[in-house]
Amino acid sequence: MKKALAIAIGVIMACAVGYAIWQLPISDVRPATVALPTSETLVLAGRVTDAASILSEAEEVALTARLAEFEARTKHQFVVVTVPTLNGQDVAKYTLALANRWGIGRQVYKDGLVILVAPNERKVRIEVGLGLERVLPDAVCANVIDDEMLPKFREGDIPAGIKSGATALMSRFP
Repeated sequence: MKKALAIAIGVIMACAVGYAIWQLPISDVRPATVALPTSETLVLAGRVTDAASILSEAEEVALTARLAEFEARTKHQFVVVTVPTLNGQDVAKYTLALANRWGIGRQVYKDGLVILVAPNERKVRIEVGLGLERVLPDAVCANVIDDEMLPKFREGDIPAGIKSGATALMSRFP
């Protein structure tokens, strides 16, 4: 009897542990690293991470202040990232991996927002958390890139394109 009871308790515990593991959200699994050409990992430096050294100090400070105000007003975390290279990776996958690894946005609401610019490869990406896709669907993000950012990039003014894109995205929120 004791042996049967021990087996039954063991089975119940194993099922409970298996159920608890199954219930873990997939979004909690973060890619370990995003490789840079120097084999370092890109570190989140704040609301603006300018690894490609595109922005002046004044531009970075001003953009950081605007992003902080946006987050205080809406609670949505918004970061801008520039990278010297994608190291051969697809811009969409790179941006998503970076956003997930850094944990951009509130985990419960999945409301992070990332603009990534890789100027040497002429790539730009707006990554939107699932919780913001109703406000910022793919078509809106594509229009922001095409209408607000790329014209300024083509003129050689990448900081103005970044600022214009961030402004256009922020204007979608009351």
